[in-house]
Amino acid sequence: MTSEQPFDSKAFLSTISTRPGVYQMYDALGAILYVGKARNLKNRLSSYFRSQGLGGKTLALVSRIQHIEVTVTHSETEALLLEQNLIKSQKPPYNILLRDDKSYPYIFISDVDAFPAVRFHRGAKRAKGRYFGPFPSGGAVRESLNLLQKLFKIRQCEDSFYKNRSRPCLQYQIKRCTAPCVNLIDEASYQRDIRHARMFLEGKNNSVIDEVASQMEEAAQRLDFERAAELRDQVSALRQVQEQQFVSAEGDGEADVFGFATGKGIVSLHALYVRGGRIIGSKVYHPKISLESTDSEILSSFIAQYYLSSVRDIPSAIILPFALDDADCIEQALTEKSGRKVAILHKVRSDRAGWQRLAQTNALQQLTSHLTSKENIYQRYLGLQELLDLDMPITRMECFDISHSSGEATVASCVVFDENGPLKSDYRTFNIEDITGGDDYAAMQQALERRYTRLKKGEGKLPDVLIIDGGKGQVSQAMQVLEMLQISEVIVVGVAKGPTRKAGFEVLVHGQTGEEKVLKADSPALHLLQHIRDEAHRFAITGHRARRAKARKRSLLEDIPGVGAKRRRELLKYFGSIKEIENASVEEIAKVSTISRNLAQEIYATLHPDSQ
Repeated sequence: MTSEQPFDSKAFLSTISTRPGVYQMYDALGAILYVGKARNLKNRLSSYFRSQGLGGKTLALVSRIQHIEVTVTHSETEALLLEQNLIKSQKPPYNILLRDDKSYPYIFISDVDAFPAVRFHRGAKRAKGRYFGPFPSGGAVRESLNLLQKLFKIRQCEDSFYKNRSRPCLQYQIKRCTAPCVNLIDEASYQRDIRHARMFLEGKNNSVIDEVASQMEEAAQRLDFERAAELRDQVSALRQVQEQQFVSAEGDGEADVFGFATGKGIVSLHALYVRGGRIIGSKVYHPKISLESTDSEILSSFIAQYYLSSVRDIPSAIILPFALDDADCIEQALTEKSGRKVAILHKVRSDRAGWQRLAQTNALQQLTSHLTSKENIYQRYLGLQELLDLDMPITRMECFDISHSSGEATVASCVVFDENGPLKSDYRTFNIEDITGGDDYAAMQQALERRYTRLKKGEGKLPDVLIIDGGKGQVSQAMQVLEMLQISEVIVVGVAKGPTRKAGFEVLVHGQTGEEKVLKADSPALHLLQHIRDEAHRFAITGHRARRAKARKRSLLEDIPGVGAKRRRELLKYFGSIKEIENASVEEIAKVSTISRNLAQEIYATLHPDSQ
């Protein structure tokens, strides 16, 4: 039930404590607006209702307040932790909201295997061994694994594959593995390489180089020049990697370093992740700011939510470009959560100062790029608005494309752009059924009918402009669907390939007037249409490939009578892959505990129809 009475701030503030705590602001419908914490609740809440000095965004928030709930806490740190829990669970629209990564990738090396692999790991840490990370992304892990393979030739294969080898695989042939699977390296030598890999991941590059250089000299003294040459190449590669790293401090450094820049209502944060004295990755954030806030308030809110609202790894040091007003409170909360001392720093020297400068430089660069991108998008939208002779700004566009392979697994894509560019959360794909294979007109009709029937029912927002990847025929198809659904307010534009079929020579077809136009290659409107058309094409191909792969993913084993899910699991566990089962003899297949010889013969015959 809604209330018609304005919020009585004076009466409310007269009852508020001066102790630390958390406040939750709600609108007339009971929906959460904002969650905040305060060292002094009365002073903080009074600041929202002063007669002057409030910014437009804050005034918009205050005008919607109908109810405020207050929770008193024993300390500001306790208030901070409660605030982050409430933000995570309630997701208030006026708070800074960060996407919560569910898990973080690591590099894992087993402690119990004689010839352990170095592997990508994500999820719970159940296996015994060393976990290095977390890394900022899966790409950063794969890059590091690729580097480790080049430098130390350590296996990365799965144990099931490793245990069933009778000859070295391709990784040995290209000098990325020493083939412990077939005993081409002894355990002591392999463990030495594993130790060097661990030292490298810990940032002890210089120690690794010194050890390998000593081994090279010893090999030369033994007149084992082939081994000395291999070690020489390894030293060279290690030195090259070290030169590419920004820091060379031996084992010094576990820190997250943040650069911060603001301008024209945009915030740019650039995070550098340093582990073992090496920068292992970086990430850019552009948090949406819904209230007027100081730089310190914005960065405080970001840091608190970044670390306290997720299971994110907390380093021993967090390096910022300037001091935070509530740094002590956040430090204490992070220390309690991590179980060890965490320091928030802004005045640093030596390598840390270098990391800080690098993070700040990148934050400024990302801000400039982001602002330029937004300005370019605005100019492109303005150009299209003028081209289509529209009175109102274009705030939403949708574009459709069709993808298939000779009529197989037809998929239609719908991509959405708003005033900021691609709106990926609203992208959709449609699996097209019951049409003649390769009939793009029928596929487009089905996709449009399904999409706009839902929108007509109020299940989404109609676009201002509908873009069709195609010429007059496709545009006519789209106009018929909209007419059937009695949708008249959407402008339809077709983007057809020109006579040369090259980018920049597209022919635009206006659905309502039938007018055709070729724009100049440097036209901002054309660039916008090319962007959304290419994005629709990319998304359609992605959806088509996923559908085709799913359709073809059925295991050949599923067609064999008597081979159920349990036996398929046992076969795959024993051999590692379908390919290895195909290469196996009847005798080898029969070695699987749940497979009889007769069944093994049946499996072999099914996988080798030419042998019958």
